[in-house]
Amino acid sequence: MSLPRFTEDSLAFLRGLKDHNDREWFRSHKPQYETHIRRPMVETIEQLAIDLRGFAPELVATPKRSMYRIYRDTRFSTDKSPFKNQVAAMFPHRALTKHGGAGLYFHIAHDHVMIGGGVYAPEPSHLYQLRKHISANLKQFRRIIESPDFHRLFGEINGRQLKRVPKGFLAEDPASEYLKFCQFLAGTRRPSSFATRPRFYTSLRRLFEQLAPFIGFLNQAAETRQNRHLTRLS
Repeated sequence: MSLPRFTEDSLAFLRGLKDHNDREWFRSHKPQYETHIRRPMVETIEQLAIDLRGFAPELVATPKRSMYRIYRDTRFSTDKSPFKNQVAAMFPHRALTKHGGAGLYFHIAHDHVMIGGGVYAPEPSHLYQLRKHISANLKQFRRIIESPDFHRLFGEINGRQLKRVPKGFLAEDPASEYLKFCQFLAGTRRPSSFATRPRFYTSLRRLFEQLAPFIGFLNQAAETRQNRHLTRLS
């Protein structure tokens, strides 16, 4: 069985969408979208649903929950372009809301592929638990993000940061450099041709496998928070 991948026709569609981001163009090219964008994305998600069981079983992969809509929400934006210029999917924690924990993510645009994961928009209580978890388990966290493979593939973790250590934590905390983070993200950017290579899916899966310990560590904080919430309700 051949593994899923995108094609030159997929990239051609994304280039066309970037140049003609309007409903009329999209309507006339809807068959190409279904064949060259939606179909390989669904096939990739369905294959990951099988493979995630082996290295990140807490994450879920289904077309309905994972695949982002191609349509933009323009209600509060000055940019009224109706469509996104990329196709994307996220693989969140199956027991949490889509952005209630850490997850894996990738998107394909006409000029690049982005593969990564982490916590993008944690609520204040979740962010506090993440910082507490890192402070209490700093050696484990550093073993993950400073491992040679992680550093070679993804470099440093990134995300929006505060200028000072937040309230509730000591400035001299050994984990202070990480406590300033408001997002905890890691990823790698590849050329768009990455998506069309015969080994696209194999390479994507291996990158996700390398990210899995980072995602799992971050989700330990979310799982603890969730369990405490359920205990209070019981």
